[in-house]
Amino acid sequence: MITSTANAQVKELIRMMKKSRAREEAGVFIVEGPRMAGELTGDPAWKERIGRIYLSESYAEKHKEEAHKLGGICRTEILADHVFAHVSDTKTPQGILAVVKRREYGLEDITGRQQGDPLVIVLDQLQDPGNLGTIFRTAEAAGATGILLSRDCVDIYNPKVIRSTMGAVFRLPFLYVDDLPGAIGELKAEGIRVFAAHLEGKNAYDREDYSRGTAFLIGNEGNGLRDEVAECADCRVRIPMQGRAESLNAAVAAAVLMFEAGRQRRQ
Repeated sequence: MITSTANAQVKELIRMMKKSRAREEAGVFIVEGPRMAGELTGDPAWKERIGRIYLSESYAEKHKEEAHKLGGICRTEILADHVFAHVSDTKTPQGILAVVKRREYGLEDITGRQQGDPLVIVLDQLQDPGNLGTIFRTAEAAGATGILLSRDCVDIYNPKVIRSTMGAVFRLPFLYVDDLPGAIGELKAEGIRVFAAHLEGKNAYDREDYSRGTAFLIGNEGNGLRDEVAECADCRVRIPMQGRAESLNAAVAAAVLMFEAGRQRRQ
């Protein structure tokens, strides 16, 4: 059992928890909590990617049978409760976290052609961790095939984002790209029609047809879509609003559009 916060392994774990560069260099991300860890161990594709699992002393004592089974999956380490609390990214640590090898996706995974007509969410400079996590959860629920992100979007592997996806990050393909307009061009070349959520939209969102291959462009929380990204759209759509609201939260706007596409595809 590791009892000191000065332990080299603990220091490296904290570094990966707090610094995106450290996670990227190691090619891993960190999953915390029994629900998320359970999704990993229950999925054969992810199970083999678990590098190490850390348990708090009290969690291991309370869940002896589970701790024994985890030891058969990968290397496990027991941390004294105060050490685990020092490492944890949450105010009330749940006693289990896993270091997981990242999974790489390509554009063909995002379009999900094998699943039928693509439904892709394209995010431009999104910055809020909660928004990104919510969009992942909503996209999965609405039947999206994948998410495309500009390189300067918030890091999906930020522990706060991982938690807020509620497991959707394990099931929904995603891809960061340096040239977002170029990647959108590749979607269009595959026959995917691109719609920009925009205040200057020509039509209300529910007047367009999303029953075939569709991509929705969602912009930065404060500034919306960059001009060069909005110009990639085949059509700009707006979400009609009453009252004095000028715009919707990015995650809410994405949800409205995705579920309209889902509704049309069920008809």
